[in-house]
Amino acid sequence: MFSFEEIKPFTDFRQLCDGKVYTALPDDWVLGLTDVVDSTGAIAAGRYKAVNMAGAAAISAAMNALSGKSFPYSFGGDGALIAVPGDDAEALAAALRGTRHWVEQKLGLELRAALVPVSEVRLSGHQVAVARFAPSDAVSYAMFSGGGADWAAEAMKVGRFHLSREDDPTFADLTGLSCRWAPSPSRKGVILSLIVKKQPETAWEEFSVAVDRLLALVNKLERDGHPIPATGAQFAWPPRGVTLEALTSEEGSLAARKIRLWLVGCLAWILGRTGWNLGEFDPTVYRRYTMMNSDYRKFEDGLRMTLDCSRETQAEIDVLLGRERDRGILQFGQHTQDAAIMTCIVPSIYTNRHFHFLDGIDGGYTAAARNLDRAAHSAGNA
Repeated sequence: MFSFEEIKPFTDFRQLCDGKVYTALPDDWVLGLTDVVDSTGAIAAGRYKAVNMAGAAAISAAMNALSGKSFPYSFGGDGALIAVPGDDAEALAAALRGTRHWVEQKLGLELRAALVPVSEVRLSGHQVAVARFAPSDAVSYAMFSGGGADWAAEAMKVGRFHLSREDDPTFADLTGLSCRWAPSPSRKGVILSLIVKKQPETAWEEFSVAVDRLLALVNKLERDGHPIPATGAQFAWPPRGVTLEALTSEEGSLAARKIRLWLVGCLAWILGRTGWNLGEFDPTVYRRYTMMNSDYRKFEDGLRMTLDCSRETQAEIDVLLGRERDRGILQFGQHTQDAAIMTCIVPSIYTNRHFHFLDGIDGGYTAAARNLDRAAHSAGNA
């Protein structure tokens, strides 16, 4: 029986286009997908943290529903992609319904949710293959290739495979979902959100060469353009996202939950400033792992990166990708802002297995995807 944990993880990110690191998902697996409707409008209204929370919530809900089982997933800024065996499809469906109910009732956002059989993806002529990339010794993230994830997302957007609505829905268990870190401002010039996708008719080998050239350029950046400082993210005071995080629980009143989070945030800020340990909790180690465990670069039927770089490097990236686009190899979208933000899943503060999803503070991936769509549409009408 196929297991995600049996896939050997790779640690050199430049291997992401090596087909040998990918394994095809079995036909009896399913893909769970979510997507915030009109995330562009919500971000324009200043609700970028709520959009990111909605995107990460499905992953948190699935982790809790599947009781610690390892499964492939990817955070997309305003949505998520999750893959599980058919035996876990019912549990995943319940988690996604609960997430949709929570997002709509607590965040006031509309969320699409769908469950797509991998067998249906293959019937469409696409593939779903996964790899494991380990950014640290504590966690690994899934990479998806084959075009199936993109096909499933488009099918969801046109109304296919949607999860039915129940008469008496319950909220998903979002224990561990957090968003209290301070934004990480650019130290080099800009935070660049970048999405690079293969043109449908392009051979994988040609796309791989183009991606390798891009990564060679990015590798010249300090720490490969990582937007989080080497010492880790900063504990914020006053803590960010208290209201959003308080909404993930129903225990006690909202006011009581917010007070508790304020007190925890104050304690974390003091420990971060002083370097003091609290029992087994070492704030210095914890902060360092927030950097190492982040998904600032990944692959989901296309390369996605959140980079801290200079305007000069951004211009070099534009020239390189523009040349490859004009050759018909790829398409790309990008967006710049002045800071990166994290949305996190923390099962326990006493282990290093906490997960940190990065995006630009101005809706980076959502804006980059919109710009990619515009470029693709313009090319189609040229």
